[in-house]
Formats: sequence, C-alpha cells, structure tokens
Amino acid sequence: MTRRLRIGIDTGGTFTDVVALDEDTGEMITTKTPSTPGDPAQGFEAGVQKVLDLLGASRPDVAALAHGTTVATNQLLEDRLDDLGFVTTEGFEFVLEIARQSVPDGYGNSYFWVKPSRIVPVHRVRTVGGRLDHTGAELRPFDEESAVAAARWFRDRGIRAIGVCFLHSYADPVHELRMREVLRREHPEAIVSLSCEVLREYREYERSVTTLVDAAVKPTMTRYIQRITSRLPGGRLHVMKSNGGVLSGEEVIHQPITTVLSGPAAGALGAAFVTQAAGRGSVITLDGGGTSTDVAVVLDGEPTLTTEGTIGRHPVKIPMIDIVTVGAGGGSVAWLSPEGTMKVGPRSAGADPGPLCYGRGGTEVTVTDAHAALGRIPPHLLGGEIPLDVEAARAGAEALAAKLGLTLERAATGILEISAWNQANAIRQITVKRGLDVRDYPLVAFGGSGPLLACRLLDILGLPAAVIPENPGNLSAFGLLTVDVKNDYVRTRVERDTALDLAAVSGVYADLERQAATALEREGFPRDRHRFVRSADLRYYGQAFEVRVAAPDGPFDDAFRDEVVRRFHDAHEGLYGYCYRDDPGRHPVEWVNLRVSGIGPITRPVLRERPPGGEAERTGVRPVFYDAWTDAPIYQRAQLAPGTVVEGPAVIEEFGSTLPLHPGFQARVDGHGNLVVTR
Repeated sequence: MTRRLRIGIDTGGTFTDVVALDEDTGEMITTKTPSTPGDPAQGFEAGVQKVLDLLGASRPDVAALAHGTTVATNQLLEDRLDDLGFVTTEGFEFVLEIARQSVPDGYGNSYFWVKPSRIVPVHRVRTVGGRLDHTGAELRPFDEESAVAAARWFRDRGIRAIGVCFLHSYADPVHELRMREVLRREHPEAIVSLSCEVLREYREYERSVTTLVDAAVKPTMTRYIQRITSRLPGGRLHVMKSNGGVLSGEEVIHQPITTVLSGPAAGALGAAFVTQAAGRGSVITLDGGGTSTDVAVVLDGEPTLTTEGTIGRHPVKIPMIDIVTVGAGGGSVAWLSPEGTMKVGPRSAGADPGPLCYGRGGTEVTVTDAHAALGRIPPHLLGGEIPLDVEAARAGAEALAAKLGLTLERAATGILEISAWNQANAIRQITVKRGLDVRDYPLVAFGGSGPLLACRLLDILGLPAAVIPENPGNLSAFGLLTVDVKNDYVRTRVERDTALDLAAVSGVYADLERQAATALEREGFPRDRHRFVRSADLRYYGQAFEVRVAAPDGPFDDAFRDEVVRRFHDAHEGLYGYCYRDDPGRHPVEWVNLRVSGIGPITRPVLRERPPGGEAERTGVRPVFYDAWTDAPIYQRAQLAPGTVVEGPAVIEEFGSTLPLHPGFQARVDGHGNLVVTR
C-alpha cells in the first residue's frame, strides 16, 4: 500500500527522534533511535528506516522531510573553527581583537578576565583598500590590487573558508560583491561568506563574527546535507532554522548559520502548536534532553525572538527564537568540586558511553542514574528497547554518597535537586530577566528528560501548572511538521523619528519584500501564498541597543509611524519598567533597523479532541523514593483517557518519557491528551 507521508526528524545529542504523519488518514507514528555523534547522517538514516518499518510502508510516498540538526551548533560549541580567513577594510584589521568592552558575568571586573582567542587570529586577517561612509557613499574606490593580493595570500596557504566584512557594507554591498568576484577568479576553491548577505546590519564586530561563523560551518553543513540528501527515501528536504522557519536543503547550504539553534527551535514551536490547540496561548517551554535543557517563552502562540544570541563564546546576531540553554540533561554528570561540594553538569556522559545504568562502560553518576536509583523511571527505556542496569546506578550513587557522608537516597535526591534548580535558574533568565512574571505562565515540559522534574519546578518557581504533551520525547520532531518556510531580511537605516523619511522607509521595505518574494518562489510557493511580516528596531536617542517591535501592514504614512512608535514605548516599558512616551523633546525616538520576514505557509497537522474515558487503571506497583520509600502505582499513559485524574505519589510511563508524580500533585488528562499537572 502506498502511503503519503510527511516525516519530522530531530537529531539530539543522545537520541534521534522521528515522527511520521500519514497525510491521508492523519495517523501519526513516533519512534526514537540512538544518535551517532561520529556521523549524524547514520542516525538520521536509521531513524527514517525505523519509522518506515513501523508504518509498514513498503512503497512510501514521502511528500516532505523536515530535519532539525545540531551539526552547526556542535561545531560552534566545540570550537572547531580552524582554517578560517578574514578580509576587511584597510585600517580595521584589529576589529576582532578590539571586540567589545563588556566582560562576561561572574568576573566582577576585567582584571581577572583573560580575553579568549579571536575566531580568526590577526595573522590570518587581510585588508583591502576602499571606503564607504554610513550612507553607502563611496569615499575611496575599491582597490583591486590589494584585493587580488589578499585572495592569492589565502590561496597560497590553503585557507579555503573566508569571511568578508567591509565597513558600512550594510548600506551598499558593492565593494563586498567585487571582493567575491576577485576571490572566485584568484582562489576558485574558496568558500566565501559576505556580511551583506549574512547580516545586512550595522555594528562591525558582531557582523564580522556572524559572517565568519557562517563561513566556518558552511563546509561541514554542505557535506552533511549532501550525505543525508543522498539517503532520502524521496520528497523534499527542509531544514529547521533558528528563526522558527524551515528552508530547503538546497538553500540552507548557502546560509548555514541560520541553523545554529535548529533542534531547540523546533521544540519551542511544537510546544506552541500543541498548547495553543488546547487553549493556552502563553507558556514557558522546557525541552529536556540527554545533554542539556532548552527553555523559551511563547507569548500569544508565538515563541519570542531575539537577535542578541550567542553560541558558545561567539555572538551570532541573526534572528533566532529566544532560547536559554543549560547543561542539565539526563546525562549530566554529578561531580565533587575541589571544595568537596556536589555539582551537576554542565558536562554530560552523552549517548556513548552514557549513564552508568546504560551498561556501556559509563563511569560517572548522572541525573538519569539518580532517577533510576530512586525508582522514578522504569528499568528500561523506549518501551523495553534499552534495558537499564538499576543496580549499577545504585552502586554509583552509593559510592558518591559515601564521599559526601550521605545516604544513597539523600545523595540521589540532591543530584535531582541541583539539576532542578539549574533548570529553574534558566527559566528565570528567560522570564524575570525579560520583565515577565514567571508565576503567570504554565510550564510545557517535554523531551526525554523534560517531565522528570516538572513537579519540583512547580514548587521552586510557583508555576500554576505543568503541561506534558503526548509523546513528549518526540515533540521537537513533531514541531518540525508544524513549521512554515521562513526567511528574514534586514536593512540598517538610522534616523530620528521626527525627521523620518517615510518615502525612503517605504522603499527599503519594498526592496526587502522583493528579496523575500524571490526566495519564496525558489522554494516553490506561488505569489498568492506569500506572506510578509514587517518589524522594526527602535531606541531612544543615546541608547546603545534597540527594542524590536512589529510593524503594521498598509501604507507608510503618519499613522504607520505613530503606531510603530506607540508599540515601541509599550515594549520598552514592559521590558525595562519605564518609557519616555510623554517626553519626546528630551528623549526622541530613533529608528535603527527595518526588517521583513517572508513566510510560505504549509498545511499543518490537525489535533483532534477525544471523547472522555473512565478511571485510570494501574498496571503495576514499584518502590519509589520521593520524601520516603513508598509503593507507588504505575500507569501507562496510552491507557489514560481525557478526564482521567491520577493522584500522586505515582509514576506515569510512556514510550519516550516518564512523569514521576510527587505526593501532593495530581495529573489530569485534557481533551487533546495532554497531562495537566497541578498541586
């Protein structure tokens, strides 16, 4: 039987998650397979084949395959950025060395802080004559001779990945485009990234680093996309981007930096889709994996965006879902500091060898081992596919407890408590630090380890509820099936609001929309399906950073300008607690960046409500430690119908995750199959 399928596949540090949707029947199949960090393409291929086998799809018609990948992210986190060259404007060869004056949190002052090595050392920087001013007017012509010398210098030394960032190229890219032509002629093997194509926005340091990161990951991403494309069972490959959209594999190799938060972005979008269907527009999302936990905020059904992100130690100034990542996953290692105190993470045991209970040669106690030792997870994972050695986990926890002078139970509970507080602090960063009251938002916990600490997070943060979606371990893969094609375009134009040239603003927005339309046509979307979303970055004159606000559709008249400025005042007050709405004379508003997102909408899955069922029936009893050892009833989630209520202490198990329900908590199944946990 031929089945028309859409497949979402998310590659994580420990597992590769797969969801297949039958477009004709609406049937959805989920599964997992161990990731293969040495060659992620192998795990990708194994996941696709496994879900096709489960579907019995001998002749599958794969309409589309959406993929969330950590290839670019891992390369940046591991700092594998060798063989990079940098071309910039003559006289600005030290732009990377000067960087910014800010010192990372925790150092107090710059005396104790040693500036890390630059993404490109000074001896690999070449300069080219020519100069534009901030309006794009040419002050000195492009120097072809020095450009040729720079290209030949890189060619002779075998440096193939090259980033080009000239001063004020955001205003006019002509000099950068000429530099690319020189490189193509003199160094045809070079892989080149231009700042005018990666980030057409001012601030030379951030634009330079973002361009260089794009150049660094381009060879790796190109090889990876080519490998997995050759293994596809058919259909078009789409790759998840950091901005909450997808892009075809053919296009993403030209802008690989847009994938640096590929996997976490899909999880936040999947959570937004599921909870909006259940009538919850604004939530906190928590994606717990084997290596880390990613948290984000969804407001009115849309994850919040930022352009002030960092990956590892590198500022990456592209539109991305505002996600905070903390090293608090199931594989996070518990260890003793030199002072004798216990810490958990950020180092992880990963997928291989993994936690002690995996039985693959792990030697250190992890968060998963603590859960296993306390009976909070079953003695197997993935429905029995991965048996767990609970005795090995208990032995490891006992050895750690002996060093601390504690019982096994206190040591294991301590590991989980530290991990929960690490996650809680990440949630505070994404809420309190952004001017949001954390107590106003339910928590959506998903990922393999996301629901495990949900009850403790409700207590620590005072959250109203926790929502555990169906198949939480595969929600990121499901999220890939809900995502539109999306590209972002930006142009810097710094002007006071009182002197704003609305005709020029209209021209910039029209140009950005033309670029977006061209990209959508390449993706196969007819003009009548194009959707454009405008936004703008504004600030008060004298400020160093901007606030991004949505801009309305319609003509570019005084009403348009007044509405954008009103939204800016509101957003500034919500973020910082004050605004200068009534004092425009002393604190004028300044427009900085104009933005357009081009969106090609897809057909999303339909989440249907289900009829209510009867009372829950336990499938077993197991000794579990919460505040004390107790024989806790075990429930299988697949057997829980809408309206069913489970009282803690209990454990609710399913294929991809587990919910330990602490004493004093209850879980109710809503009409869409979500578990709603409350005190």
